[in-house]
Amino acid sequence: MSTQQKTQWPAIIVMIALFAMIAFVTNLCSPMGVIVKNQFGTTNFMAMIGNYGNFMAYLVMGFPAGICIQKFGYKKTALIGLVVGIVGILVQWLSGWGGMAVYLIGALISGACMCILNTVVNPMLNLLGGGGNKGNQLIQTGGVFNSSAAVAVYIIMGALIGDAAKAKISDATPALMIALAIFAVAFVVILFTKIEEPAQPEGGHLLQDIKTSMRFRHFDLGILAIGLYGGVEMGIPGFILQYLTAAPDAATPGLAMDAGYVGTLASIYFLFMLIGRFIGASVGAKVSTKAMITFVSGLAIILLLLGIYLPTTTAVSVPGIDYTNMAILWGDVPVGIFCFLLVGLCASVMWGGIFNLATEGLGKYTAIASGAFMTMVCGFAIMVGIQGLVADVTGSYLISYWVPLLCAAYILYYALVGSKNVNTDIPVD
Repeated sequence: MSTQQKTQWPAIIVMIALFAMIAFVTNLCSPMGVIVKNQFGTTNFMAMIGNYGNFMAYLVMGFPAGICIQKFGYKKTALIGLVVGIVGILVQWLSGWGGMAVYLIGALISGACMCILNTVVNPMLNLLGGGGNKGNQLIQTGGVFNSSAAVAVYIIMGALIGDAAKAKISDATPALMIALAIFAVAFVVILFTKIEEPAQPEGGHLLQDIKTSMRFRHFDLGILAIGLYGGVEMGIPGFILQYLTAAPDAATPGLAMDAGYVGTLASIYFLFMLIGRFIGASVGAKVSTKAMITFVSGLAIILLLLGIYLPTTTAVSVPGIDYTNMAILWGDVPVGIFCFLLVGLCASVMWGGIFNLATEGLGKYTAIASGAFMTMVCGFAIMVGIQGLVADVTGSYLISYWVPLLCAAYILYYALVGSKNVNTDIPVD
């Protein structure tokens, strides 16, 4: 290993740790939806308000985060994000006494933190890997830890919620305090970690840089792809939780399964994402990003169609864990739900792959383009909201899964056609 490669490892380790933190806080929103629905008596659409606040913050913070990187560098920007995250977690915790409006404010602040950290992590890992397949491989490696944290959140929240009909914000206090502690420790670690950062363009004009980055067609189509990707990653596990815990006589009927078991079941989606990212990290240097995203998006479409149309009377046994007694639980769920869970394998590499394809060839515009890329994470909130509305209007959770299916179809188009850089004449040095 060369000296240059050795000096990269501290930065790589820190970026991967941040990647895990992003997942832990972001994925609190979906299981919190069960609590919000019970404590505040909301609809399916409003139960996911934490997701809306979290992801809509990206629309506001994307460009400011990119500007911070250009002005202060990656390390200082990460520290700013962590301070914002600590405030966001505290506000969400206080919402148990302050009401739904306070919860939404906390979600918005936390979302601003996630946007800042994502804007730091993704381009840094891509650049530290040298771009191309190697850059994608390093992002997928970070994704392994990201998925591990997501699995942990669903397991912890499933154990904390217990009876969905009695769930309160206070039940989530241990998970919120864990997130708070992670932010505090990370702040100290990053503060004392030396990070050799890539040089930022000098004498650039912000507005002109933004306009130039948006002239790349493959980047424009890529930021749309990442917005729609939110419907795949967040909509599928979020509404599995709603479907399996809802009462059979509810306005949108469900299966009235135990929330503790279902919380663990929903974590299987992210466990599959973890497995998929292990595979992606293993083959990322050998398999092109385009081929990888083409395969997984096509497979996701097939699995979603099976999930929608397979009979709900056909069940498959899926394991869960009783964390009170540390015992393995088994429950029967419709085989179509298991197909939805398997989409986690496909979603696993989509984020990193889309980012890699969208920013390839942008050169000095990568930092500001990363900020623009993050603004489209608001699509996570939009697509989850659309799926919630479809569930409310049709009275069917299964019909609502046409939303992530159409999102996967666009990602397939992007991988096959839209990801080609047709603007190679634009100077990027």
